[in-house]
Amino acid sequence: MIVDQGELRLATEADAETLLSLINRAFDVERFFIDADRLRLDEVYERLGSGCFLMLEQDGAAVTCVYLEQRGERAYLGLLSVDPKRQGQGLGARMMAAAEEHCRRQGCRHLDLRVVNLREELPPFYRKFGYVEIGTSPFPPEEPVKMACHFIEMSKEL
Repeated sequence: MIVDQGELRLATEADAETLLSLINRAFDVERFFIDADRLRLDEVYERLGSGCFLMLEQDGAAVTCVYLEQRGERAYLGLLSVDPKRQGQGLGARMMAAAEEHCRRQGCRHLDLRVVNLREELPPFYRKFGYVEIGTSPFPPEEPVKMACHFIEMSKEL
């Protein structure tokens, strides 16, 4: 059987609704502590203006994406999203490798990310790629959370 490896590309504004749908489906697992979609369409457009989304399409459908924002020699990685129907196929790892390579080509020396402490599976996932915890930060107070939470800050030297 031939598996479609897909097309990895930078998203455009024309992809905004597709990104929104993919991200919100992937982050639906957070409904146990937050009673809202992870992102709104205006926030997707805002991020397209301040950074970029890498996305991977297979068979004409977006299956994974990640947000990247360059901040001098550092970059921020966020919203790593894999279509729930395609999880467990190595797509997250493929996207992480592509994101790191993209940031290296942009001259970044460090890649930073943050995860919600209640998502206990995420720090070990990112540790597999060489990320280490460097601190914590508060969760936005305006978010409608059901449980107290905060962010775990992680970073990797590229």
